[in-house]
Amino acid sequence: MQTTLHGALVTLRPATATDIPALAGIRATPEVYERWRGGADLAAAVAEDLADPDTHPLVIEHHDQVVGMIQWSAETDPDYRHAGIDIYLDPKVHGQGLGTDAVRTLAQHLFADHGHHRIVIDPAADNTAAIRCYGKVGFQPVGVMRRYERDPDGSWHDGLLMDLLADELTGA
Repeated sequence: MQTTLHGALVTLRPATATDIPALAGIRATPEVYERWRGGADLAAAVAEDLADPDTHPLVIEHHDQVVGMIQWSAETDPDYRHAGIDIYLDPKVHGQGLGTDAVRTLAQHLFADHGHHRIVIDPAADNTAAIRCYGKVGFQPVGVMRRYERDPDGSWHDGLLMDLLADELTGA
């Protein structure tokens, strides 16, 4: 069982099946769907995310309302050990610092409680809002991953690999 984490603005708690409708609703918004597709049945896509044994999904709550999801995974090979983070947030709460607080809160947990020394995140290279959010936490661009992810129309777009070392975390 995962721990509930408390940031300055958000609470991160383990996601459950009862969160699927709210998370599917957020995933259905055009701004989120553009980045986190999932086919015609978004409830099934969210349920699949929650059931993935290699990830640890957490609901992002603000004032007791579900406003998004953040998840992490880990590379466990001792020679390459690190964690990765993915996040989506309801567009209704964009610009309020909730994403930054969620990423910072989870990063602090991964460093302090799981002993990771490095965390990666990989937004689309054109997702300037996400890149700015992650930069506020201390993530730095590492490089562009060319034609990294396929779009619904079959074309490819670039991703930006960013990483954060434990001693670079800001505002913790």
